[in-house]
Amino acid sequence: MFLDKITSRQDAAARFKALPQPVVFTNGVFDVLHTGHVTYLAQARNLGGSLVVALNSDVSAKRLGKGQNDVERPLNNEADRATLIAALESVSLVTWFSEDTPLEIINELRPNIIVKGGDYDMAKLKEAQLVESYGGKALALPFVKGYSTTALVAKIRSSR
Repeated sequence: MFLDKITSRQDAAARFKALPQPVVFTNGVFDVLHTGHVTYLAQARNLGGSLVVALNSDVSAKRLGKGQNDVERPLNNEADRATLIAALESVSLVTWFSEDTPLEIINELRPNIIVKGGDYDMAKLKEAQLVESYGGKALALPFVKGYSTTALVAKIRSSR
């Protein structure tokens, strides 16, 4: 059952070790799931034997400041976001992190590959430098234009 893909941060390392290799890792809020998200996750999964998604916890997501005006984000709580991500065929394991960046959990898990959306400059990310320091790869996947949670929230607000 897909809910078995969800694991606590404490159990993530043990679960991670049992996954088919190479393991691809990505992270994000994934607040309101849309075509851009599922396309990106499917592309990420195709790079390896497994895909691990580390979600920003609610506390971490709020610190990112993505909410605008009277819309507090995330709209969906971390348990709901994890359930939706776990239901995707492309995803092998889902966990959380509460820090501002996924640097600590990447260091704990040591994935073979990390991926981010194409709007990130991988050369500037400490996470990319960490993974490359132990022989892993850090890749930016093409950004799926026209899809964002921020745009969806704006569209909903304008229809009031």
